[in-house]
Amino acid sequence: MRKAYPPRILPVVPRSLPLAALLTSCLASLVAGQPPTRKEVRVCAGGDVSLGTNLDTSWVFARPPARSRPAALPDPARLVAPLKPLVAGADIVLVNVEGAIGEGPAPRKCAPRSTLCYAIRQPVASAAALRSLSDSGRIVGNVANNHAHDAGDWGFQETLRRLDDAGVLPTGADTLATPVPVADGDTIAVLGFSPWSVARVHDLAAVQRYVARAADRYGRVIVTMHIGAEGATARHARDEVEQFAGEDRGNSLAFARAAAAGGASLVIGHGPHVLRGLEWSGRALVAHSLGNLVTYGPFNVTDYNGHGAVLCATLAADGTVRDAVVRSTRQREAGLVEADTSHLGARDIADLTRSDFPGSGARISRTGEVAPRP
Repeated sequence: MRKAYPPRILPVVPRSLPLAALLTSCLASLVAGQPPTRKEVRVCAGGDVSLGTNLDTSWVFARPPARSRPAALPDPARLVAPLKPLVAGADIVLVNVEGAIGEGPAPRKCAPRSTLCYAIRQPVASAAALRSLSDSGRIVGNVANNHAHDAGDWGFQETLRRLDDAGVLPTGADTLATPVPVADGDTIAVLGFSPWSVARVHDLAAVQRYVARAADRYGRVIVTMHIGAEGATARHARDEVEQFAGEDRGNSLAFARAAAAGGASLVIGHGPHVLRGLEWSGRALVAHSLGNLVTYGPFNVTDYNGHGAVLCATLAADGTVRDAVVRSTRQREAGLVEADTSHLGARDIADLTRSDFPGSGARISRTGEVAPRP
């Protein structure tokens, strides 16, 4: 669907983190002379989030005349508001930030008359909107994807700054895990990978090494992967390298195995813009794609592209996963999202899981409850 920037090595950026809070909790544990006490942590994760684009609003005028014309730049807070009940009670909310965040001039990404290229830069208010997803939980935004640099390298740095200023923890800017404090001295690590970021999905030995390093330091690790081909023909996950728009988009099954071998508890996939199956890899629960969560603008949200999901799960003290549930969402015209009480997303994932993972697939009820690891 979209042509991305070619792989490049970018400068490692400083870790964006409420450092004082993390140091305080760690020092408290050191003073006490005891390792941190790990508590159960509730995690809710969704797929792609794009709250409009101020780089190219021509998609508005390309809509058929019979349809009502949507606003080019809506209020981002209104777009995410329907998601809040779906992540209520989460200690950590993880989403893929599909596009830069910022304003002002930017280098041109797409060639004239290109049909496979979209430039996505979300309004500045998008960062605060993401933070508003939860009043008490930590918000983590993955920036390891093919749209994070749509406003150029300076625009990428602005995105990190906007997220940090809003209180959103970015992950995927480098190979270091993002530490997410969840209690006194207790921290969950989050790592983001993609075909275009410094931490790439292709080098599986490095994937396992980075995850193991985070597990050794923090104990529990969540990995997010932007990976795979795109569109309604990409619903099935196969154990092979996927190609799209002439690019090597990685092998999500092989990647998940490497992340699980490194010690990941959850592996969250996105990028295909459609839902994929759910499987167990070792002790890790793997969602191969959670699809589009809320994608306002030129994105296709018809049929399967409009079915999304939020995966919520509890991480026990030892990193095992329990009480997982798939909460279905559905997008209407222009990417307006709503909870789907007919559970189409959960049903899609259940069907795809049975088809693609007959041996390792998770058992999912028609309303989204995920059975414990067999």
